[in-house]
Amino acid sequence: MKVRDLLQAKGAAVMTIHPEATLYEALAALVHHRIGSLVVTNDAGKVTGIITERDLLRECVAHGEQIKDIKIREVMTTHLIIGIPDDDVGYVMGIMTHNRIRHLPIMEGQRLEGLISIGDVVKAQLEETEFENRYLKDYIQRQ
Repeated sequence: MKVRDLLQAKGAAVMTIHPEATLYEALAALVHHRIGSLVVTNDAGKVTGIITERDLLRECVAHGEQIKDIKIREVMTTHLIIGIPDDDVGYVMGIMTHNRIRHLPIMEGQRLEGLISIGDVVKAQLEETEFENRYLKDYIQRQ
């Protein structure tokens, strides 16, 4: 299965936030949308980074009330690990596991195509395995 298939099934909508927004605004957006990360985009819509719930928790412990003043650009991850739509789901699972990340932006050139989580990847792998198991059981029973 390709990442493109996964995005087609789950949808390609991605919540974004501007680098000049505050950490508090990012936290509020994560809670409101019940998500674990936001892709950071500039005025031109170019991806400039990502901010995750882990990043925000770290900053909350380190700076407490100051999160209402700290800008996302100051703490976001800027060296992104990305996937492309033609990547195999198993490949991106390995990339995410090796790099200990839970959210992977999917890019086509400079365009953001979607965002997948490790949960999306595990679910897709599980469904594929279940399909193969059922197919093999049916095949064996017909023999």
